[in-house]
Amino acid sequence: MPAKEGFTTTVSTKGEVVLPKAVRRAMGWEAGKKLIVHQTHESVVLKPFPVFAPTKTSEVFGCLKYSGAPKTVEEMDASILTEAKRRHEDG
Repeated sequence: MPAKEGFTTTVSTKGEVVLPKAVRRAMGWEAGKKLIVHQTHESVVLKPFPVFAPTKTSEVFGCLKYSGAPKTVEEMDASILTEAKRRHEDG
């Protein structure tokens, strides 16, 4: 039932909380979705568990090899625009 600040729910005897369907739908969370629970001094925040582990630039820099002359910024921008247009046309 919507309250003034949102929805209400109840903690079960097992410590379970049911998220309202409207919230799950809006967040795109289906059964089995892993969430991270952040506790503050006055609230609890649920965030989706990251699909990939956090990485540092130094861990991935240079992992995609390219042979040939370096591309200019203008060439890269043109390629990005071409791909964006292609994806837009494909729907």
